[in-house]
Amino acid sequence: MAVVTMRQLLDSGVHFGHQTRRWNPKMKRFIFTERNGIYIVDLQQSLSYIDTAYEFVKETVAHGGSILFVGTKKQAQEPVAEQAVRVGMPYVNHRWLGGMLTNFQTVNKRLQRLKELEQIDFADVAGSSFTKKELLIMRRERDKLAKTLGGIRDMAKVPSAVWIVDTNKEHLAVDEARKLHIPIVAILDTNCDPDVVDYKIPGNDDAIRAVALLTRVIADAVAEGLIQRHAGKSGADAGAAAEPLAEWERELLEAPVAAVADVVVTAEAPAEVVAEVAAAEAAVAVEAPAAEAAVEVVVEAPAVAIVEAPSEAVAEALADEAEAK
Repeated sequence: MAVVTMRQLLDSGVHFGHQTRRWNPKMKRFIFTERNGIYIVDLQQSLSYIDTAYEFVKETVAHGGSILFVGTKKQAQEPVAEQAVRVGMPYVNHRWLGGMLTNFQTVNKRLQRLKELEQIDFADVAGSSFTKKELLIMRRERDKLAKTLGGIRDMAKVPSAVWIVDTNKEHLAVDEARKLHIPIVAILDTNCDPDVVDYKIPGNDDAIRAVALLTRVIADAVAEGLIQRHAGKSGADAGAAAEPLAEWERELLEAPVAAVADVVVTAEAPAEVVAEVAAAEAAVAVEAPAAEAAVEVVVEAPAVAIVEAPSEAVAEALADEAEAK
């Protein structure tokens, strides 16, 4: 099953490129035709490239990797932040700071500073050891850091791959990722250079709906990779204590539990039958000796009569012989 349909791509305007005078000749193989002075992207190729990028992102996340979402143009700021937060991945939707990847150690220090400033209660001026002016300066510093670095505040290391909207505008991010040999997944409009991107998705990077659709597809791949990662961990840690499950995971697990309960109830009936059979056998075992005793009494009585009868006859015969003598 395809992760996205042709109809969805058409409805979102993914097939619209730039004007014919604003194009990169390297993108010629991805162009279907030209209409009214605008290039039309070949969506058949886009579908196959989307599937390839989807599988790559899913496998990367499933093996413990992370994806950095990058999109600082106005059309991409909201979709990038929304989808990255949905799957718990870092993102940059404002200004890209030079060295954010190549000089990550210094950026990490600024992240630690941001976390320190977030611990300060700026409303409690009386209980603070800082003056009102110092608190104002630190609040401005916190707001500035949160705006530029808030999306990557929990990123502890360089990402495994980068999702970029508009490689021309994000050329600094592209250059840094290529220097560190980080795979790049990006939307390629007709004015972009396909040689700098590892996993290409030919399409429109200017329309809000197109950017939102393709960013959601990448986020879905991340979500599926996270599910596979957690499934692998649960299989490896079968004997360990289970982590708290999400609501949808608990719903999936409740059905098998009910089925097991039905099996247990069904299995109790044979146990009752076995108990009744055992009781019947015990009763038969108790009654059998009594019946045998009655039989022995009946058998012994004739024997006594038979034995006693000949002895009386012998006595009478002896008495008759004595009288005759």
